[in-house]
Amino acid sequence: MNIDLVKYLSERMHDEYHELKDPGPVVTISREYGCAAKAIAKRLTEELTKKMMVKGVEMSWHYITKEIMAESARELELDPSKIRYVFQYEQKGIIDEVLSAQFTKYYKSDRKIRSTIARVIRNIACEGYVVIVGRGGVSIAHDILKSLHVMLEAPLEWRSLRISEKFNMTQEEARLECLDIDKKRQQFRDSFQGKNTDYTWYDLTLNCMTLSVDEIVKIIIKAVEVKKLL
Repeated sequence: MNIDLVKYLSERMHDEYHELKDPGPVVTISREYGCAAKAIAKRLTEELTKKMMVKGVEMSWHYITKEIMAESARELELDPSKIRYVFQYEQKGIIDEVLSAQFTKYYKSDRKIRSTIARVIRNIACEGYVVIVGRGGVSIAHDILKSLHVMLEAPLEWRSLRISEKFNMTQEEARLECLDIDKKRQQFRDSFQGKNTDYTWYDLTLNCMTLSVDEIVKIIIKAVEVKKLL
């Protein structure tokens, strides 16, 4: 299930960064462009919540995607449009930084923005019973013991065909789009943990071309049970 993130945070979290004694459980889902991560996250949280109910535990799992931008902007006291560039995998140039610092009343540095995003994601992961889709979750939550990190992938040509059909572009245009977004997403993850570190390895890598959404969800749930995250 999805949630009102701002309400959730205000009810369950402090304004300042904190660590819980027993953080998690959390599942992070990273993906190559063209893989249906949101559909999988939605189905996954529904099934995990059902399993909690069977155990007699009144605790719902929820999934987080773009809501992270809204909460990060709230903490920074900025309009979400001012930090959208980070989630679009863009970098601020030096000139942009200088001009913003001089002429914007509520200026926040790129470093401050990214550190706030990381803190928001970390707090959500520590609170637990959450599936984090993208947003560098694997880099930020890698050291939480009660965590599972999943990568969704598929052959480039298969993903290109899906994107070309969805957005009405040629398959070559879609192929280049896939390569570009894949590269930017990797850079986004690297910005939180460092390039090519052992901390961004995944527990599961699943092929969206050969596995259906239902099959992927069942595999992830089995891994959640094996790791005793329920």
